[in-house]
Amino acid sequence: MATIVFEDSLTIPACESLPVFRAWTQSDTFPRHGRIDWVHGRIEVDMSPENLFKHGTIKTEIAARIYSIVRHDGSGEVFIDRTRVTCPEADLSAEPDVVFVSDGAIDGGRARFVAAAGGGPASFIEVEGAPDLIVEIVSDGSVAKDTERLPRAYHAAGVRELWIVDARCGAPRLDLNEHTSAGYVRRPVDDAGFVRSPVLGCRVRLRATTTARGLPKYDLDVAALE
Repeated sequence: MATIVFEDSLTIPACESLPVFRAWTQSDTFPRHGRIDWVHGRIEVDMSPENLFKHGTIKTEIAARIYSIVRHDGSGEVFIDRTRVTCPEADLSAEPDVVFVSDGAIDGGRARFVAAAGGGPASFIEVEGAPDLIVEIVSDGSVAKDTERLPRAYHAAGVRELWIVDARCGAPRLDLNEHTSAGYVRRPVDDAGFVRSPVLGCRVRLRATTTARGLPKYDLDVAALE
């Protein structure tokens, strides 16, 4: 396999397998910006800047609310952005927008933290296995990846709950998908717009309002289970 040069700004070495790609991600030559994933034998590259109000602020709100729930419960860890999730069984290595890994997943062996080479205590660089919850926010340049290829890979990895958020056009949409043996099943939305999250043990609803500057403002409302 030949080395690939992408737009003169990124050189991708020959990666014929997930282990080779994984070694590259842990090397000093791996880029520190953009998003580069391995999904079922494909290297998927997105070097475009993040849309501030259709991706960035909505990610901040969702991550903050999930973090608040998890911290209150003391149930695990929440990560954003450059957190790499790898699952050899699913032929996957990706950097989701938001990741929640429960203490139960670590204790039960469904997931583990991969130590950095030569790092000290609590020096980890990767999550291997199946996180409990992953959030992907759809971008214009990665619609098929976010809504088709990554969901298949996350299901194969055993991710219990996958949120797919699309705020590109009008009101934001939150599809909360629950893992079943037959694939992901989108959970229904109730009359108030809430959807039940089995992983977080609550109901959630994503709303958009407008700031004084006319910019989108997002709120992830959280309610108790009925």
